[in-house]
Amino acid sequence: MQKDTANLIDELKNCSDFNCFYRENENSIISLSLSQLLAMLLEKHGLKKADAIRRSELNEDYAYQIFSGLRVPERKKLLSLAIGMLLNLEEMQTLLKTAGYAQLYVKNPFDCILIYGICKKLSVADINYLLFDYGMETLG
Repeated sequence: MQKDTANLIDELKNCSDFNCFYRENENSIISLSLSQLLAMLLEKHGLKKADAIRRSELNEDYAYQIFSGLRVPERKKLLSLAIGMLLNLEEMQTLLKTAGYAQLYVKNPFDCILIYGICKKLSVADINYLLFDYGMETLG
């Protein structure tokens, strides 16, 4: 059973032996590559790559390279792909962490619009319209 981040941090702060901590919590520490996580999420949601790519509005060749692990996309492109995959907010945050990007932060105006769009299951185009309406860069 995986522990949440706050519990892991508390345990890590109070541990006297890192090796012991790591062995006991190995299943809670993310060890998947971005492409492995994407494949797992596709399977979990019963999605086809082609459908997710179409909804993401990304270039097809580029998106397939992301899925295969040949490319690590910039944050906005990964967000577009995740929206195309219809991921929930928690899955989106995990995907961002796995790729080494900052999680969505509600106090950041751009991220706030993204969080709203994700929670409301808006399309990439609809989120882009909102971003544009508020004078922000779109997802692409």
